[in-house]
Amino acid sequence: MKASTGFLVLYLYLLAVRSGLGAFTILGILSVGWLIIKKRRYRQGALLGILLVVMPSISFLYFPTFRNKYYNTEYDVAHVKTTSSANNLSLVGRYYSYQVGVRLVQKNPWFGVGKADMKKEIGHFYQQDYPDIDPSSYLMPHNQFLYCCVAFGGIGLLIFSYSFYYPLFRMRQQASFLFIAHYIIVSLSFIAEFTLDQESQIGILYTLIFILLSLASFIQAGQADPILNWGPYISHKQATD
Repeated sequence: MKASTGFLVLYLYLLAVRSGLGAFTILGILSVGWLIIKKRRYRQGALLGILLVVMPSISFLYFPTFRNKYYNTEYDVAHVKTTSSANNLSLVGRYYSYQVGVRLVQKNPWFGVGKADMKKEIGHFYQQDYPDIDPSSYLMPHNQFLYCCVAFGGIGLLIFSYSFYYPLFRMRQQASFLFIAHYIIVSLSFIAEFTLDQESQIGILYTLIFILLSLASFIQAGQADPILNWGPYISHKQATD
């Protein structure tokens, strides 16, 4: 198990995906706090903290993918004010997708533009405000909350946020660390992607599978709130009654 975990951590740094590394680092910091403060496992917490500090340095020295990603990120940030850079640089393109998204929210704050009209409205604002960006480089707002707000307005965003985070709120007293961790990972992905609305549906598939699996573990153990005790999972106590 430890060897598998170590391999996955190394592979994560080898891939050097910014959102994945960011989620891993933030989750690692929270895990250090959880181990030290709640579990009183000082040694494990300290080792994890050292790992979080050492791994980026080792990866920078020995993984060309990680090193190149660092320099590419630095280059992208340096050109964020050059509008035409959005045609070639991913971070710059995302930055302007946020700008366009905010403009659309300001124009349609309550009910949004409607999901069916998003592409047309976004294209209109790109043409008007950023003519140097090619139509092939127009991006939907790369933020799940902003995406929802553009499509459905502030009211739609409130409904989405309440619906998505309700299970976490309902299970807050019983939630395992794994359940909370999945919510953290998905929520962090919302910052840089419209995770639940991608055409591939990978984001919503990951979200549903892993959050529902965590909820199913409560139901199987007979620990879940009665509202969650719907089939096919039942506790051992229910099966023997």
